[in-house]
Amino acid sequence: MSGHSKWHTIKRAKGKADAARGRLFNRLIREITVAARMGGGDINGNPRLRAAVTSARTSNMPSKNIETAIKKGTGELEGVSYEEVAFEGYAPGGVALIMDCLTDNRNRTVSEVRHVLEKHGGTLGATNSVGYMFKTKGVIVINKAAIAEDALMELVLEAGAEDMVTEDDEYVVTTPFDAFIQVKEAIEKKSIPTVTAEIRKIADMPKRVEGDAALKVLKTIEALDELDDLQNVHHNAEFSDKDLEAYQAAS
Repeated sequence: MSGHSKWHTIKRAKGKADAARGRLFNRLIREITVAARMGGGDINGNPRLRAAVTSARTSNMPSKNIETAIKKGTGELEGVSYEEVAFEGYAPGGVALIMDCLTDNRNRTVSEVRHVLEKHGGTLGATNSVGYMFKTKGVIVINKAAIAEDALMELVLEAGAEDMVTEDDEYVVTTPFDAFIQVKEAIEKKSIPTVTAEIRKIADMPKRVEGDAALKVLKTIEALDELDDLQNVHHNAEFSDKDLEAYQAAS
């Protein structure tokens, strides 16, 4: 898990704050819109929408933006129709990638994804070429200053979490997909603030990459992450603290 969680921490710290925030809000709005279109605008009766709204609120998105996205999804307001598409492939060194996208032009998106991969020494793969390596999980990150470890461990395990680890100044709670909302709500009921709360695809067997190979993979993931149509990049790479710190210092 460490390679995934520490990379997400670096992403939060990198780049211009306004640009990064803009990309995040755009992705959340697209997800809310699609979730509302597919399952309706009632968050209590639409688990996917509920998870998307939870992520938006955790990221401090204004309520008005959330409401507008829901109305566009349900057709109350006019909006762009997005299609869900997931691409699979490899970063340099054979690191497996799954790229979740929401797009209004599939041909444009696949072209952009292929271009980034080939530019950085990766390849676009066929459907199901790497998907079998991943399981969908909920991941909730909490600052260690917010609560004692034993108290949080007891709380989240009782709510249905499957694991909790500590990484530097954060706790990383992993849940089954179906238990994500109830664990998040148990944390919220105790007024414990979260750093992030999201659904991710976690690899069953991480692949350790080090040195120059790690930096190449990190550059590939970052370049993909900057594509407008991309929602999430999931990977099976596991990085050392040293390589992550080197990458952050060089960027």
